[in-house]
Amino acid sequence: MKIKDLVSYWDKHARGRLTQDACSIALSDQHHRQLEELSALYPLKPSQDLMRDLISAALDEIETEFPYVQGAQVVAYDEDGFEIYEDKGLTPEFVHLSQKHIKRLKARQPEPVT
Repeated sequence: MKIKDLVSYWDKHARGRLTQDACSIALSDQHHRQLEELSALYPLKPSQDLMRDLISAALDEIETEFPYVQGAQVVAYDEDGFEIYEDKGLTPEFVHLSQKHIKRLKARQPEPVT
């Protein structure tokens, strides 16, 4: 999700699985004021939910902003037959660590009853 998509997202009911882990952060005066302004715009959305959505959007966006660093190994061919080289930048490691963390979190949470 992009930052620009948050307003549309907040206008709908968010669904998803949340971890049991809590996180607390100290904000600058400016960011605290901006969070209060957002809370005033969306009074039914708790400020903790706004912060969670902002952080989630930023983390989703940062993955797409890591620069591609071409490696030496060909990993695929595109529809025109051109070689696609492995990415030796930060993206593969970020994805690997994200998947590892998600797997660990899922193992700690009970499965929902259906």
